Amino acid sequence: MSEDPGMPEAGTYAIDFRDGSVGQVMGCEGGLVQLRPLGGGREWDCPPGSVGDVPPKDVLRAKVQELNRRAQAWPR
Repeated sequence: MSEDPGMPEAGTYAIDFRDGSVGQVMGCEGGLVQLRPLGGGREWDCPPGSVGDVPPKDVLRAKVQELNRRAQAWPR
């Protein structure tokens, strides 16, 4: 459980309402939520008021989009 009830728990998924990006919550640092893209990569910081729960179907959709993006980039 997160120490601050307004902060999402590490390891869960969240949506950044500012641009609709879905990411995995890596933690909270300096009052900001740190999200990592579902396909891995650089984390980004998001104010807690701009982060919300994401339905499982939207997490699945974002993961499929990432897999499709990788498949398109794969050499043929």
